[in-house]
Amino acid sequence: MKSLASNWTRRRWLDFRNGHSIYLIFLMTFANFVTIQYGLLIDQVPYLKELFESIWIFAVVFVSAYVPVAIVIGYWHRKTQWRVEQHALFKENEIGATMWLFVIDLIDGKVSEEEKQQMRDMLHKIVRKPARTTEQTGNQNQDLVDHSTEANVSDIKEPRIERGQK
Repeated sequence: MKSLASNWTRRRWLDFRNGHSIYLIFLMTFANFVTIQYGLLIDQVPYLKELFESIWIFAVVFVSAYVPVAIVIGYWHRKTQWRVEQHALFKENEIGATMWLFVIDLIDGKVSEEEKQQMRDMLHKIVRKPARTTEQTGNQNQDLVDHSTEANVSDIKEPRIERGQK
């Protein structure tokens, strides 16, 4: 069982890495790229130095040309490569595979009531809603809301279904 402080720290570490790598480093490398190109290309060629008198003029022209080209390349990537990437990620997704195996076993009637409840509890923890227990009374299902204290997803026992195993 992981402590709440440990999970809080791990989430902040994830937030830091995402903010750093997706946003801050992107902006810093973009500005660095413009600066280096200006210094190596514009400052060294007299004709271009006259055309782009300051780095700000060069930056505006560069961004005006670079952004549309990047959008076209991104569009091409999404239309041609996205399926390949998603297929590769799908094949490595153990959690998704576990969920789909559970659904197939549920349809085939190979899942016990305890396993159904474990899966419900795990999913309720993920979506951060109170877990609901189901009691069978004759042919009727009656949902009871569990108002227990919130636990972490890692605290829940995973269903018995494992990769390639029944």
